[in-house]
Amino acid sequence: MSLLELIRRRRSIFPVQYSSDSIAPSDIEELLEAANWAPTHRKTEPWRFYVIQGEQRTALGAFLAAKYRETDPKASDFKAKKIQQKPEQSAAVIAIVMQRCPEESVPEWEEVAATAMAVQNLWLLATEKGLGGYWSSPGLKAYMSEFLEMNPGEKCLGFFYLGKFEGPAPEREPKPLAQKVVWVGKSS
Repeated sequence: MSLLELIRRRRSIFPVQYSSDSIAPSDIEELLEAANWAPTHRKTEPWRFYVIQGEQRTALGAFLAAKYRETDPKASDFKAKKIQQKPEQSAAVIAIVMQRCPEESVPEWEEVAATAMAVQNLWLLATEKGLGGYWSSPGLKAYMSEFLEMNPGEKCLGFFYLGKFEGPAPEREPKPLAQKVVWVGKSS
């Protein structure tokens, strides 16, 4: 499969679609190794990943549901249950964390962009391996330092839910590229 075909196959596959099968730690390490080769501004390599597996997935779900109930005055039991179930339905949850350069030698948006590139590398390899993945960035990510022992300067950007799934990936047809590109000084 060509790289372009792989990019076209990448999809969000949600935890409710995952099977109960586990994913070997060596496969997760391989995904993280792909992430580690992302481009980075001034070689700051700001991406950090916290891999949450086993019973800690249940603990994460309970934490997020409780934090949702605590912080949302209009919290519903239905939504709290969905929040709690996502980690439990996943083989692993990877907290996507950015380590801000202590010298702030690059703008923060460049650190976020580099971290997103790392996640794209991870996601593409997951696609190639037939694994489902989904990047969620709920407001509750702001409280992750209460759940994880994060280092100073680290900021959670979201969660990458990972699992095995069966069946076809959802179809996707992007809007035509011509609607998104302006050629300036196009050569013939």
